Amino acid sequence: MKMRVSVLAAALIGVAAAGSAVAAGDGRPTVGVAEFTNQTAAGWWSGGVGWELSGMLSNELSSSGSFHVVERQKLQNVLEEQNLGASGRVAAGTGAKIGKITGAQYLITGTVSAYQENTSSTGGAFSFHGIGLGGKSAEAYMAIDLRVINTTTGDIDFSRTVEGRSKSSGVSVGVYRGGFGGSLAHEENTPAGKAIRAALVEASEYLECVMVKKDNCIAEYNAKEQKRRESDKKALKLD
Repeated sequence: MKMRVSVLAAALIGVAAAGSAVAAGDGRPTVGVAEFTNQTAAGWWSGGVGWELSGMLSNELSSSGSFHVVERQKLQNVLEEQNLGASGRVAAGTGAKIGKITGAQYLITGTVSAYQENTSSTGGAFSFHGIGLGGKSAEAYMAIDLRVINTTTGDIDFSRTVEGRSKSSGVSVGVYRGGFGGSLAHEENTPAGKAIRAALVEASEYLECVMVKKDNCIAEYNAKEQKRRESDKKALKLD
């Protein structure tokens, strides 16, 4: 077992060294996206969805052209070996090892912290945290808590809650560049699927802003965060 792990680590270190050299040349940060976790009772969440959302955000980041993204399988092997799984916890000294083996300068974690559907076709039927009370969903809301962990220091360099909203008319923000598959394939055209796309676009654009652009977009996101915090003081309610 130890021999197998050593061989795997050596192979990944070699790949990481080559990848890091490329990343250093063009200035783009190298990131890995860990398995998403879920704190809601959303009906669309099932086994495997955490890594599907990870892959979808990875695709968004890669398609933006602003990041080098570590291959999922490489990252998954290391996280499992380090006993981190989907937690995103990085103990002292562990982050540096993750960075060395995978080449990732940053580990991005995401937690679905809120999910809400609002139904209207049966006279205002409603569900919260994915627990339906009847009717046909016409709107959906999702919040994702993002953390960007520096694999050198183990510190959380950036954190933000991003939101995605959908209505029957479509996604509320951005243009999603990826696709749905696996357990989420049947959700692609549902309000839940549209909210997921909206949240992933918002997450990608936020990460590009604070990690790459670092311009006046930061003030815009700070204003969004202030508005979100003020809104959270009231009962969660779709517009």
